[in-house]
Amino acid sequence: MDKNKIKKLLEEVKKGNKSIKEALTTLENLPFMDLGFAKIDSHRELRMGAPEAIYCMNKTTSQIIQIIKKMKNDSNIIATRVPEKSLKKIKDTYPDAKIYPEANLAFIGKFPKKTIGKAIIVTAGTSDIPIARESEVTAKSMGIEVETIFDVGISGIHRVLSIRNKLKEADIAIVIAGMEGALPSVIAGLIDTPIIAVPTSVGYGASFKGISPLLTMLNSCAPGICVMNIDNGYSAGFFAAAVIKKIRGEGKE
Repeated sequence: MDKNKIKKLLEEVKKGNKSIKEALTTLENLPFMDLGFAKIDSHRELRMGAPEAIYCMNKTTSQIIQIIKKMKNDSNIIATRVPEKSLKKIKDTYPDAKIYPEANLAFIGKFPKKTIGKAIIVTAGTSDIPIARESEVTAKSMGIEVETIFDVGISGIHRVLSIRNKLKEADIAIVIAGMEGALPSVIAGLIDTPIIAVPTSVGYGASFKGISPLLTMLNSCAPGICVMNIDNGYSAGFFAAAVIKKIRGEGKE
């Protein structure tokens, strides 16, 4: 439940259009609902300014749909790492849901019309796009303007140089790379924009499913980089949005 819904509820009570008992019934699920197999954090959007995300790996389709059903009226919903059959069920059950099959991702709800700040998301290769999509949808769900630029890895360094001005203009850049993971270091040496680096599991054997790019990013000689976990586009999008909201002063009266 977000702040606007809470304010509207309190205004209805103040006007006499809703009783205190009715308001308490609406609020009784704060801060979470216990479904037995899951405890849903219905308070997260109010507390943190972000929808609760459902990590769907190893959850059954029935469990995923039950969680969405309980959350849908109070919050936007991000479902990550959704199995293909569960994505189809989400779309069948909620035709308005936005489905991103290449990223095993679903968004149920509406993106905020009002945006604040700008994040730019850059991938080294096309194979990194699924992780970028997680970052994009997460940041957009939190009211951030997002621009994506794909396939500008350092094997063609001129591609990076061609987007330097766009990178400089953004509040924050999310740079996503597999293989040797050098792209964040290169970009950090060109601009003063803070960088969130995301290593991906894309690469041949010696990339060790993302360990090599992770270590490259952690050991970067370029300052101004923070590093997410392997393939964790969701956390990168969340962190970018949280930083932008903080520096832009959102929520201050």
